[in-house]
Amino acid sequence: MRNEQVTVFGGTGYLGQHIVRRLAQAGYGVRVAVRHPRTSLFQNMGEAVEQVQADVTEKSSVATAIKGSDATVNAVGLYIEKGGLRFDAVHVEGAYAVAQLSSAAAARLIHISGIGVDTQSSSRYIRARAIGEERVRDAASNAVILRPSVLFGPNDAFLSTLMNLIHYLPIIPLFGSGSTKLQPVHVEDVADATVRVLDGMDSQGKIYELGGPRTYAYRELLEVLQKIEKRKRLLLPVPFLIWETLAATATLLPNPPLTRDQIILMRDDNIVSAGTNTLQDLSITPRSLEEVAFQ
Repeated sequence: MRNEQVTVFGGTGYLGQHIVRRLAQAGYGVRVAVRHPRTSLFQNMGEAVEQVQADVTEKSSVATAIKGSDATVNAVGLYIEKGGLRFDAVHVEGAYAVAQLSSAAAARLIHISGIGVDTQSSSRYIRARAIGEERVRDAASNAVILRPSVLFGPNDAFLSTLMNLIHYLPIIPLFGSGSTKLQPVHVEDVADATVRVLDGMDSQGKIYELGGPRTYAYRELLEVLQKIEKRKRLLLPVPFLIWETLAATATLLPNPPLTRDQIILMRDDNIVSAGTNTLQDLSITPRSLEEVAFQ
């Protein structure tokens, strides 16, 4: 057991749960700071993992969660605005609060963002993520920023959904022509990257873009998933204008299955930038989708 405590915000999310488990396996004491603690999670981790109630939009709870910690990981992700939560409140002001209070407590910070952040994006989600990174840098210049591509792994939100569509639907609609490029990264590789940074590698102030070993056009990705599912489906190009109309209509629903921000995300390539730090710079060989699926 290491004599180091790490507070993880958003530790009950998909990526957050994997980060918590990897930190615990590596010997860190982990404090999971979440809005709604879930006692059913991490039960097999024993005393290595504790849960505390905290909300990144409430600075007093953030300060309490960080107190006594050696490091902080902000893995909070809000992908759809609902229940009174807004992108700016979580990804800008919330991220700033975690960074500011981590710096005040002399706790190292890892901030989880995403590939493709852009302060000029027409997507409020992407724009908030980018501005949030800037605010984090203002408050904690030595913070390490991790930008994963789309995640895959057991029960992930993206690829598992696509595989269900392939399983049940005879026709799969494409976003546009299906030419948008993606570089899926295994969730465990991102969790490993978090541990490597905390383990003391020379990462202060660096940004890492985390992608898998292969880049796919969206159509190619669906073809690979069809092979995994052993099913052949018709791939139907659908213009983005139609998707945007569907997303606008879906916003009238209490829990929209499709949002404008998601459509914007699928317009732009989501791949590692040339010349940036990657998983390889953390001595991690990324796992491919095919390698994991065909084991």
